[in-house]
Amino acid sequence: MNMNDSTMAIPDVQGSADTRQLAIDKVGIKSIRHPVKVMDKSGGVQHTIAVFNMYVGLPHNFKGTHMSRFVEILNSHEREISVENFEPTLREMVKRLDAETGHIEMSFPYFILKQAPVSGVQSLIDYEVTFVGEIHEGGKYRFTMKVVVPVTSLCPCSKKISERGAHNQRSHVTVTASTNDFVWIEELVQLVESQASCELYGLLKRPDEKYVTERAYDNPKFVEDMVRDVAALLNREKRIDDYVVESENFESIHNHSAYALIERNKLAG
Repeated sequence: MNMNDSTMAIPDVQGSADTRQLAIDKVGIKSIRHPVKVMDKSGGVQHTIAVFNMYVGLPHNFKGTHMSRFVEILNSHEREISVENFEPTLREMVKRLDAETGHIEMSFPYFILKQAPVSGVQSLIDYEVTFVGEIHEGGKYRFTMKVVVPVTSLCPCSKKISERGAHNQRSHVTVTASTNDFVWIEELVQLVESQASCELYGLLKRPDEKYVTERAYDNPKFVEDMVRDVAALLNREKRIDDYVVESENFESIHNHSAYALIERNKLAG
């Protein structure tokens, strides 16, 4: 008996029939780490580690899916995972798993080199990024990019009622955007940072610290202001079809966060 004969003799339990008449919306592998390359706007390539979730829809008549094929697909691309080949990777997965629908999530840290506002010293800031690709029934593809942007927010009420200073805090602004054309990660980051009381930097000298402190004081924002100002810019961006913008302020005078969210499907009007 040769190797092929031996392989054929092993039963394929996953591929056997199921009689319960219950389709499964998502089945696959979750939280697998894999090295990837991601293009950045400066023309370079970042080497990073991504966490993948990979699922397909399972028809009611199949007992199970072939879990090993998800890992094979991930490794077959030799780390060349990007926005450009996200759709082909997803379609390959759906085809190899004999599925009609599929879903891939890829979450990774992404670094942007920034210059301090006065001294010009350079440092890296990391952002949490997630790419989500989906194949829906009929083969329609949908791509969503999620970026978590840390910023500074300063309370307008505190500034108004206080004789000296105003409380401020670090805030996380999360934009989840479904796109119809290519959008750089940096573009979403810069869009958010432009609307903050002040953006964050990895390294600041004393003149820079003076600048960011005064910049935030001159530009106070409630959590409500933050999501409205970011949403106004997203509404004008034609490459974005729908979005969710969230802002969470990790309050410096409370043991809880302030939170706001705006969600809009621009195609629905």
